[in-house]
Amino acid sequence: MRSRLPRTACLLRLVALCILLSHAAAYFGLTGREPLVFLPGPFSNEPLTGKAYLKQCEQMTLTRRQKRLCRREPGLAETLRESVRLSLLECRYQFRNERWNCSLDGRGSLLKRAFKETAFLLAVSSAALTHALAKACSSGRMERCTCDDSPGIQHREAWQWGVCGDNLKYSTKFLKKFLGQKKVSKDLRAQVDAHNINVGIRAVKSGLKTTCKCHGVSGSCAVRTCWKQLSPFHDTGRLLKYRYDTAVRVLSVTNAATGETELAGPRRHGQSLRTTDLVFLEDSPSFCRPSRYSPGTGGRSCAKDTSCQSLCCGRGYDTAMRLTSLSCHCQVRWCCHVECQTCVREEEVYTCKSA
Repeated sequence: MRSRLPRTACLLRLVALCILLSHAAAYFGLTGREPLVFLPGPFSNEPLTGKAYLKQCEQMTLTRRQKRLCRREPGLAETLRESVRLSLLECRYQFRNERWNCSLDGRGSLLKRAFKETAFLLAVSSAALTHALAKACSSGRMERCTCDDSPGIQHREAWQWGVCGDNLKYSTKFLKKFLGQKKVSKDLRAQVDAHNINVGIRAVKSGLKTTCKCHGVSGSCAVRTCWKQLSPFHDTGRLLKYRYDTAVRVLSVTNAATGETELAGPRRHGQSLRTTDLVFLEDSPSFCRPSRYSPGTGGRSCAKDTSCQSLCCGRGYDTAMRLTSLSCHCQVRWCCHVECQTCVREEEVYTCKSA
């Protein structure tokens, strides 16, 4: 299947495949001779020693050119793994109350279609990779990049004051090189994928802000150092979820002036298609029952007053009682110590019926 994917969307489809394919392939294309228990964890405190990163590069499902880049940059393998962690956890969080909940239940068929969900996967994958690369630069994990090139601050000063900015400029440039992005083909699906990938990159860019730190005697601001800093990735995920909710169905039209094909959608509020809009080509399935696209919603937990009606697709829900333990009757002891008792509470739990 991978050989059929458009080149410009190859890597990000692989990232998205991590989210939907079986556990053996759920780690950014890791072949998994010895599969991880669940997910690659966040960056470790210590960088990989020796040539350990070379093994990670070989284990990833990458093109020959991408593996060369990975071997050339010791910090890239761990950064790719971190981007998978970010994209999967954020996808699951944003869709936790939706019929499609970013399931890992082997539904790679979803990526063959141009649904809204596919658009989100591509966008959140590209956003996570952009974010992780920029953070890796500022933390010193990438040898070929360093702090952002904010005016008025030298790299040595940045490290001294602990204000190394997130290098989004390098991240974006390297990402395009790594993906091998060229001129988008006339294929409609390839154009849609490339558009959604760029929506993810723009979402990260929109969260770039300037942060300043004062230096001086007794907290005075005699000297002020400023640098660029990315917003938490959760903010990016929330923005992309909004883009998903307002996604636009598009078709291909020919530009009369240039003769080239481009995407077009219905005008909304007097505006044409925007570069920040997620786009799709076909309506999504209901995701209510098991199919090649999702495991369905049977057995999913829901909130009686808010989500059960929609999540259970009209099939109703089962109610059960569950005992939960929680801290209670907490008291502060001198000094700085809190003592609590453990209380047991009975609560109702609601799960969607399967039929």
